[in-house]
Amino acid sequence: MKSIIISVFITFFSVTLVFSQTSERKFVSINNKQMAYKTFGLDERKANEPVVVFESGLGSGGGGYGSLFPFIQKNFSGIVYDRNGIGESEIDISIKTDADVIKRLHDLLVTLKIKPPYLLVGHSIGGPFIRLYASIYPNEICGLFFIDPTDFMLTKDEDSKVKLNTSSLTGYRELFAINLKNIINDPLTSNGFRNEAKRELNESSPDFFKKYQSLQPLKDIPVTVMISYNKHIEHYETEMNENLKLGINLIPWWKELDELRINHYAEMIKNNNNSRLILLPRYSHGIHQQDPKIVAEALIDTYNKCLP
Repeated sequence: MKSIIISVFITFFSVTLVFSQTSERKFVSINNKQMAYKTFGLDERKANEPVVVFESGLGSGGGGYGSLFPFIQKNFSGIVYDRNGIGESEIDISIKTDADVIKRLHDLLVTLKIKPPYLLVGHSIGGPFIRLYASIYPNEICGLFFIDPTDFMLTKDEDSKVKLNTSSLTGYRELFAINLKNIINDPLTSNGFRNEAKRELNESSPDFFKKYQSLQPLKDIPVTVMISYNKHIEHYETEMNENLKLGINLIPWWKELDELRINHYAEMIKNNNNSRLILLPRYSHGIHQQDPKIVAEALIDTYNKCLP
């Protein structure tokens, strides 16, 4: 049962772990901990050109973006990396919050002497991470690119209303915590993934993404948000719902959550010029793996809007 839960959680909030072979994997020591990363195009980067920085989903390293590289690597420079404890990066127990994650990414970029401006790309829970980075280091960011991001803006009242409207017993915020706890308690979970799950559980306990409720306003930078909706209800979702007695009416439940997420991200970018919300019906959570070309084209377009 636990393996089903973890599979579902990775599908909702993460990506696969296959690292691209487009460049050599390198290591650097930050706070006496080894971090794995790969770069491309930095030698050809011109002054003040943006660097694309990829932030991954929960429990996954930078390799989940490998399918994009054949379409993008000749268009700009970029870096992918493994967060501490994930992939080949060492665990650092001093990283206890998402703000610590953002600071460590900042330290990585500074240590590697990769100067801003940055176009940040975030998939799944990487979406909230890049929004947090833009709040903490607003002057370093020239653009944001979200790939089916987690809805960190979902309120308690909205979640309760979804349960009521769909006659469901469990809300999204509750399911988020349930999955994290099961990942933590599963003996098959890697120590790095367990450490990351503990951190995220802390970020959302007792309030969902509690430290994200006072973010600095988003600057007027180009932002692209790609959202998949009206997804297929998979067999494992139905099985998990039944085995855990979650009481979720999956089709209407996801429909309302999709609408809320779309509205939240639309509201987030309403004052940003050169920005857009791209809706992809019947796509999977891993849009960039299902259709890397459509993601690459949108990313290149966003990059071009970031050029000085």
